[in-house]
Amino acid sequence: MTVNVVEEAKKKVVLSSTEAETFLSKIDKRWERLVQLVGDYRPVVKHPSKEPYEELIQAVAGQQLHKKAADTIFERFKKLGVDGHFPSPKKIVEMDAETLRSCGFSARKAETIRSIAEASLTGTVPSRKEAETLTDEDLIERLTKIKGIGRWTVEMLLIFSLNRPDIMPADDLIIRNGYRYLHDLRSVPTKKYVLEQSEVCAPYRSIAAWYLWRTAKLPDYVKVNSKLTKLKRSETL
Repeated sequence: MTVNVVEEAKKKVVLSSTEAETFLSKIDKRWERLVQLVGDYRPVVKHPSKEPYEELIQAVAGQQLHKKAADTIFERFKKLGVDGHFPSPKKIVEMDAETLRSCGFSARKAETIRSIAEASLTGTVPSRKEAETLTDEDLIERLTKIKGIGRWTVEMLLIFSLNRPDIMPADDLIIRNGYRYLHDLRSVPTKKYVLEQSEVCAPYRSIAAWYLWRTAKLPDYVKVNSKLTKLKRSETL
């Protein structure tokens, strides 16, 4: 891929399905095949109008839980607000630990939710309007200072709420396994490997991540990964 193609793409960083698909397909034959197998990119913007503190709390609520259980707990929490509205940061800070635990949150999650609310009141968690003016790294740096919030959680906010086009969640195991499939690797690659290899996907790394997330649903995914695992095991015998 020529430098000119990359530079032209950087001038118009938008979540355009046609532009992104064409760009990724031109990286190499492996990406071209993946785009063809998965099909057209469909933008996923889950909550385009929610405030960042709401998104962070919902992300925490759903961690390490099946969707049905997470949704049930989150609905109980939302009922703590006024007239069906999401509880305000002030109201959350005023809640005691038992109130949060009664929704189904663990003690650790309850503590993290309170930390998010406190950070929203102090301005560490920006309003949506302010968040839209901040860079990806500015938001990651600010929000990961909150106890219990890691980089991956902020990256999900950037991709699915703020619609940022150039995020590669290298800590995500499905993404790493996606690269294992894409590059025929004999083991799950490291975070460093994913970050280095995904540089060629800029400025469409969020779209690249979308494709990598979907490798697990491809017909030959299990077969390829199983074969690579067996190859690795045979080398140690």
